[in-house]
Amino acid sequence: MKIEIKEQRKNPLLKREEIRFAVEHVGGSTPGRNAVAEEIAKKLKVKRNCVVIDAFETAYGIGKSDGYAKVYDSKEAAIEFESEYLLKRNGIEEEAPAAAETE
Repeated sequence: MKIEIKEQRKNPLLKREEIRFAVEHVGGSTPGRNAVAEEIAKKLKVKRNCVVIDAFETAYGIGKSDGYAKVYDSKEAAIEFESEYLLKRNGIEEEAPAAAETE
């Protein structure tokens, strides 16, 4: 799997970078969101839980996919601005508040 970042744009208002990318996976199956997000995180030197894959489309029969990802400054920023279903789809969970102890 080879990832090429085609476009990278900073969005300071939403505390993120917006990225358009292409993935080459000739001879193999389409990689999952998690694998792609990990590779993007490695390439941009950020934590995995700051990367949200928004769209990921595969072209039939040629082993190439295009996608759109958002790389947030922190996990808290991702939770603040992203839809709940996208957070769940990308494996980013909001930490549950500590349960109040009952006496």
